[in-house]
Amino acid sequence: MRTTVTIDPEVAEKLHSYAHRRGLSFKKALNELILRGLSHQSLVKPERFQVEPHCGGFRPGIDANRLNQLVDELEVRDFIREAQNDR
Repeated sequence: MRTTVTIDPEVAEKLHSYAHRRGLSFKKALNELILRGLSHQSLVKPERFQVEPHCGGFRPGIDANRLNQLVDELEVRDFIREAQNDR
C-alpha cells in the first residue's frame, strides 16, 4: 500500500541512521520499526487504576442527598439580601 506520511526531521534522521546501521532501505526500516512498536503496544497492559474511598467529612445531621436543596436556599437568601440592599 502506498501512502504519504510527514515525518519530523529528527525522526527521519534517526530512521535513516537505523536503516544505514542495519543495511536496510528506508522503507524496510520504517516498516520494521512501526511493526515493532505496534507489537510492543499490544504487550503492554495499562496500569490498573485503584479508587480509594474516603469519608466525605460531613458533620452529623447534614444529609448529603439534600445538598442541592441547601445550595438553593443559600442562593435565595443571597438574592433577598441583594434585593434589600438595592432599595
